[in-house]
Amino acid sequence: MSDNIRTVKNATCTFCGCVCDDMELTVDMDEKKITKAKNACILGRAWFAEHSIENHPAAMIDGKEVSVNIAIEEAAQILIKAKFPITYGLSDTTCEAQRQAVAISDIIHGNVDTTTSVCHGPSGLAFQGVGESTMTLGEVKNRADLVIYWGGNPAESHPRHFTRYAVTPKGMYIPNGKKDRTVVLVDVRKTPSTPVADIFLQVKPGKDFELLWALRALVKGRNIDPNIEVITGISLETMTDLVNKMKNCRYGVLFFGMGLTMTRGRHFNSGALLALATDLNEFTHFVAKPVRGHGNVTGADNVVSWQTGYPFGVNFSRGYPRFNPGEFTTVDTLSRGEADAALIVASDPASNFPRAAIEHLHKIPVITLDAKQTETTQLAHVAFTTATYGINTGGTVYRMDDVPITLRPAFESPFPTDEEILIAIKKRVHELVLAKRGATGARSEAKVASQL
Repeated sequence: MSDNIRTVKNATCTFCGCVCDDMELTVDMDEKKITKAKNACILGRAWFAEHSIENHPAAMIDGKEVSVNIAIEEAAQILIKAKFPITYGLSDTTCEAQRQAVAISDIIHGNVDTTTSVCHGPSGLAFQGVGESTMTLGEVKNRADLVIYWGGNPAESHPRHFTRYAVTPKGMYIPNGKKDRTVVLVDVRKTPSTPVADIFLQVKPGKDFELLWALRALVKGRNIDPNIEVITGISLETMTDLVNKMKNCRYGVLFFGMGLTMTRGRHFNSGALLALATDLNEFTHFVAKPVRGHGNVTGADNVVSWQTGYPFGVNFSRGYPRFNPGEFTTVDTLSRGEADAALIVASDPASNFPRAAIEHLHKIPVITLDAKQTETTQLAHVAFTTATYGINTGGTVYRMDDVPITLRPAFESPFPTDEEILIAIKKRVHELVLAKRGATGARSEAKVASQL
């Protein structure tokens, strides 16, 4: 280790939606490497430790190194010539960069979508139909005496969710931490999170909606057929006990994950859970919140909503935003072969999309912005290597509870930021659009003159 060491206090980990902002990073400035990440969980420590500045071109076209300016020109030409260009990803970059991506889609009358469409998209639909009784994670830490996790495994996906926010931390009205809380876990099987729970309910696969609806009925004082256990796998006695705990707690919270949103029922499941929280507010204070995965996927939802009125899957082809999941979401536009160009920002759809969608990505010009090499960057026609948000760049991200957090970078990167590349593409696209409109107007005037 060199003598040129820097300490960054109150840094933010952008690995997952917890966006913990109490990191203390030790940085070897000569090696450009983070050697220690105090307070980070196992995932955060790996996130910081594995980060290094790759010896890789800042921009490539068809695998060959080019200048950034040439790559920007090529990207702009692709987007302006496309009839149905799509923009996708955005969940692992700053809000400032997300804003530029939405603006590009607006200018070119394209399509903008985020990774929300393949994770908590159903929750977004449920919010619109049912509403949401919500909170901050700070409120949970200080007030919640009943914590319910439904369809998630935070012990592996969000380790500090337990220790910093919801289970073990001591709060203003929860002075003894976990001793003052009842923790319930609902899932189709036992997971590494199960030992944390005081109560574990093993619901039958695909029967979350039925269980939620039965709980709603019990909350409202309705009679339930004891045979409900045959359907859900949970006895009426257990349901009744849980409902009594929910109605008599001081502050209850329902956290739900993709085990609820991406299984049979989708947005109906999310809607039923949100409605259950609303019902419980007749008796006590109850809130609900999805547990989000990517570091700034919540920011992506917020930014796209600010700019368009909708959270994801937005189309500008008519000159104004339209929202229709299933029609304008990226998996669908690619699987049907509709998109003829793609701008992929901080995402790797080629590694996890359905086969039909990936096959179509290979057929169209793809532009990528990413800090690392992925399967998507490998197939890209234009590939930009960018700085890693939170480690090399400042900016704003949103925690899963919609709280904005400012990033404190550890050290600079030789690569441009996502925001810088997107601003340059936006500027060039706008120039090309104006030039195209000017040429069209000149041709129209010439046509009119020839007819006189």
